[in-house]
Amino acid sequence: MEKLMFTILGKPITKKNSQRIVVCKNRPMILPSKAYLKYEKDCKKYMPDTKQIDYPINVKAVYYMPTRHRVDLTNLHEALHDILVKYNVIADDNCKIIVSTDGSRVLYDRENPRTEVTITKAGGVVENH
Repeated sequence: MEKLMFTILGKPITKKNSQRIVVCKNRPMILPSKAYLKYEKDCKKYMPDTKQIDYPINVKAVYYMPTRHRVDLTNLHEALHDILVKYNVIADDNCKIIVSTDGSRVLYDRENPRTEVTITKAGGVVENH
């Protein structure tokens, strides 16, 4: 695979906003918001049908938000990367697989919020031992 491109339609949602605290077996647990869980489920239909990626890659994501409110790019990345793992696009989201997110940014599109994802094989990556 040299390049894999796909688009997730809908407003990108982060896991960290509106988290819920629930008590299970007398222990508090933090769960993602219902809005995030719905977004995660909705993303499934946009995931590419590809062999699971288990080698170093760059995940470029351009997030088109419906408002100009400030949003944390790293929180958007966390949600996207977890979704890519959940739906077996990538084997893991650790630093040995996602080695960079070069070219990622947040832009504004009120009429068509979405996430445009481009995954490319990382070239010239030297492993630290």
